[in-house]
Amino acid sequence: MVGAGVIGLTCAVRLLEEGHRVDVVARDLPGETTSVVAAAIWYPYRAWPQERVLAWGARTYEVFSTLATADDPAGSGHGVALVAGTEVMTEATPDPWWAGAVESLTRSAAPEGYRDAWTFATPIIEMPLYLRWLAARVERLGGTLTRLNLSALPTGGDLVVNTSGLGARLLGADASVAPVAGQVLYVEQVGLDRWWLDGAGPTYVVPRSRDIVVGGTADEGEWSRTPSPETAEAILRRASRLVPDLLQARVLRHKVGLRPARPSVRLEREGRIIHCYGHGGAGVTLSWGCADEVAGLASAC
Repeated sequence: MVGAGVIGLTCAVRLLEEGHRVDVVARDLPGETTSVVAAAIWYPYRAWPQERVLAWGARTYEVFSTLATADDPAGSGHGVALVAGTEVMTEATPDPWWAGAVESLTRSAAPEGYRDAWTFATPIIEMPLYLRWLAARVERLGGTLTRLNLSALPTGGDLVVNTSGLGARLLGADASVAPVAGQVLYVEQVGLDRWWLDGAGPTYVVPRSRDIVVGGTADEGEWSRTPSPETAEAILRRASRLVPDLLQARVLRHKVGLRPARPSVRLEREGRIIHCYGHGGAGVTLSWGCADEVAGLASAC
């Protein structure tokens, strides 16, 4: 397994559950990946094709919902919660194509300055906690996780699963994979218990247990991970239209993540290699559905 972001770790878990031996190797360990920057709200964003994305997303929604609502006497600390929130639009908008994947989506009154809105409950995943939980699950199931900077996909092993994200430009010789930079800021939790999303910007406000993730940007082809103070101010200004209290919240830190975008998600088997990358801004959203398919391809010898 090449890659230790949310896709790689989730695929590793599913393969281990199916009885495969799995060794995960990656240049960046889980806490250093783009995945850890994500606001990580379940929402199909910048991922294609729609039919496959819908199936993968529906399966992932199901898994996260089960995690969020199940009793956890051992206190595993997966960081998954089912949270209600509202998406707003400046124009009248039909129901989204992915509406069938969520438990319920209802029309709601649009705030001032918007013409349409809908509300639904969706999983929110605190990525620092969740990635640690996934990595621990890999190790409990007998897998390994090793830092290794590769210049090519490994030649050993019966099967190689390429979940290298942007690294697939080199490792998969795939120039169609390109970064879409997303800047976010994290502010102190001010009592917010629901999320807000405005596709323009994009603008999103995602509450977590100890902070709030506020975003964002979608800068195609941008490789820099250096946050811009001017961009942060613009993000906060947009987001405060949805949650005015953000203007009084203390800013804790800034981050930029590079989404691994591609014209379509590549999930296919090519001889002894299974490719699974190009999830755009929906890696978390598609993770368990894609992992199920990877496990199926691995067993189809």
